[in-house]
Amino acid sequence: MKRTLSIALTAAASMVLFVGLVYAVLVAAHVSEPAAITVQGLTVRRLWATMAALLGLVGVIAGGLVAFRSTTSFPTKTGRFTASVALAAGLLAAANGGLNLAFANGGPGTGNGVVGGATAFVLGLVALALGGRAFARFRRSALESGRTA
Repeated sequence: MKRTLSIALTAAASMVLFVGLVYAVLVAAHVSEPAAITVQGLTVRRLWATMAALLGLVGVIAGGLVAFRSTTSFPTKTGRFTASVALAAGLLAAANGGLNLAFANGGPGTGNGVVGGATAFVLGLVALALGGRAFARFRRSALESGRTA
C-alpha cells in the first residue's frame, strides 16, 4: 500500500514538474499567450512537433531503461547502444522542438505546434540527461573493471 501510494505521488509530481517545464519553455519563447482564433485539425507544423515529441519520448524511454538498470542485468553492448539511441533521439527532439518554437509566430491554438515543440524540447533535454547518465555509468564500470571505455 505504501509503495503504491509513493509511486502514485511520484508520478503526479513528475507530471506537475513536466507541465511546469513546458510552460516555462513557452514563456521563455514568448509564445505562452493563447491564440485569438483557434485552428482546428492537424497542420504540418503540429505534425512536425508531434513527431519530435514522440522521438523525445522514445529517447526518454530508452534512457530510462538503461540508466536505471543495475550494472549486471543489462549487457554492456546493448546498454551502450540504448544509451546512444537515447542521446541521438534526445538531441534530435530538442533541436526540432527548439526550431519549432523559434519559427512559431503565435501561441497555443495557432496551428504552429507550439505546445508540441515545447514538449519535444523538454523531453529531448530529459533524454539527453538520461543517456549521459547511462554513458557515465558504463564508463565508470569499465574503468573499475580495468577495461577501456
